[in-house]
Amino acid sequence: MARATLAIYGIKDRNNLQYPAYVHDHNLCLMQDGRVLQYLQLERYTMRKYDNRLDLFLEELIQQGKLVLPKEFDLVSVNAFVGNAFISQGGKIRFEAAIQTTLSENLESAQAYYQYDTWEGRSLCAYNCSQELAHIASNIAFYGGFKENSLLIHFDGAASLSNFSAFHYTQGQIRLLEYGWEMKYLANFFNDNALSFAMIGANPGEHTSVPGKLMGYASWGKYNEEIEQWLVAHNYFKDYWRREAEIIASARITLGAEVDSFDNRNSFWHHVAATLQYIFTRELLARVTVLQKQTGSQYLYYAGGCALNIVTNTELIQSHIFQEVYIPPCCNDSGLSVGAACLLELQKGNTILPHSPYLNNVGLELNPTNIDDNIIETTSKLLLEGKVVGVCNGTAEAGPRALGNRSLIALPNDVLLAQNLSQNIKKREWYRPIAPIMLRSVANKLTTTPIHQLAKYMLLDYRIKPAYANLLAGVLHVNGTARIQTLDREEDNPFMYRLLSHLYDRYQIYGLINTSFNVQGQPMVHSEADAIEASRAMGLDALVLNHKLITKDELATD
Repeated sequence: MARATLAIYGIKDRNNLQYPAYVHDHNLCLMQDGRVLQYLQLERYTMRKYDNRLDLFLEELIQQGKLVLPKEFDLVSVNAFVGNAFISQGGKIRFEAAIQTTLSENLESAQAYYQYDTWEGRSLCAYNCSQELAHIASNIAFYGGFKENSLLIHFDGAASLSNFSAFHYTQGQIRLLEYGWEMKYLANFFNDNALSFAMIGANPGEHTSVPGKLMGYASWGKYNEEIEQWLVAHNYFKDYWRREAEIIASARITLGAEVDSFDNRNSFWHHVAATLQYIFTRELLARVTVLQKQTGSQYLYYAGGCALNIVTNTELIQSHIFQEVYIPPCCNDSGLSVGAACLLELQKGNTILPHSPYLNNVGLELNPTNIDDNIIETTSKLLLEGKVVGVCNGTAEAGPRALGNRSLIALPNDVLLAQNLSQNIKKREWYRPIAPIMLRSVANKLTTTPIHQLAKYMLLDYRIKPAYANLLAGVLHVNGTARIQTLDREEDNPFMYRLLSHLYDRYQIYGLINTSFNVQGQPMVHSEADAIEASRAMGLDALVLNHKLITKDELATD
């Protein structure tokens, strides 16, 4: 048995902000012999969204036995443009690497020390990994490696030395094609743009939450060429912070827009957002097309925060540039430790088989429980009565999207129910869509295009056939699409698969609303205690907790 690999993404940033400035979503991953043993997004443990304080909690996790380190392990740390060094609060884990000046195609040697008890410690075999490589390699944990002749793309707000990088995988080697910042203006539409923030009413520090909101908001409008020319002429208004009045005046004078504020219900702003989304998609596809022709790549592995853009992902699939496209469920910074661990495991000669997306397991004490037929029927009846049910089963999803283990579920056919769940219970903005979960076999009957394998991670949207629109009214977005997550087989998620099968076979219910199980401003629930507390706070009608049903009355009882 080879030495285990501990991978961390914990480069330090300021921790006195509600929303971390540059470095966010700290995480760790422990692998051995090609298998993920433990994984944690720090926010799930601390219940502080986007938490970037791994240095404060790593020793605690070890001392309390929540992170179980073997006696021998290697360490790989993911760097960032703000630095390379890591030191835990008590100084028991230290890591240092040389500053990268060029982007490497491989892991680089580093220095690390682990003090495992009061007096004793040892130097570790340590490696430094760029964010670019870690993003791309996070695919390996879910797809089992790269196929021959593949294009590897990372695209996000900022990584170690770029915001966009491209590699070519052939004959077992990763070869760097390009990296740089020339695509950053596109990412800035979603995370650093005064106009975008003003349209959805976000504060400058909320950059981590804006991309998903803007993507949903853009669906209410349509691309407009005149608006694009206006945006380009003003450099997309990205530097107009605290000068919003100038943007409004320009829109009125140049385009004759009937606007006097950033009222997010004004259709003009919908079209502006849609135009930004269109430009983002068009330019990314153009760049990827050039790289595909340059390499002749048949496959694409894509990661980075920008890979969460469902609209662009869908266009990428429908363009048929590649035979297949792969994106991991934790394609944003939450998957960096997974990618780095996979690279070191491959370097050790270990084979990595595809993993389930339900990797978040640190700090959970789980006792396997059988799924009783009665809980399936009882939950079904509650849902048929129009109830909202929380689900917290087993280990949690890796990445930002609920995939059935940390979900709020309800019937998909009631618009008012969906609005109540989204806007009143979840406190989400009116313009954001709410997604469904379905059996893949059922979803294929409802959509105008076949269901792609990426749907299992809620990474695409689909146009719903008009005949089924009323049956899915609660999850149908304004543009006639639904952001479907699918389950292919029972072993993917036994409880949710059986529930969906029962609802379809017995009641002809085609799917369920599936939105993340979290209180506004908090991460998705992690532990049983988190789930119970959140259920009470949101006034849920019931909670499925590790395959046991707890009613609202029972939740109210301490």
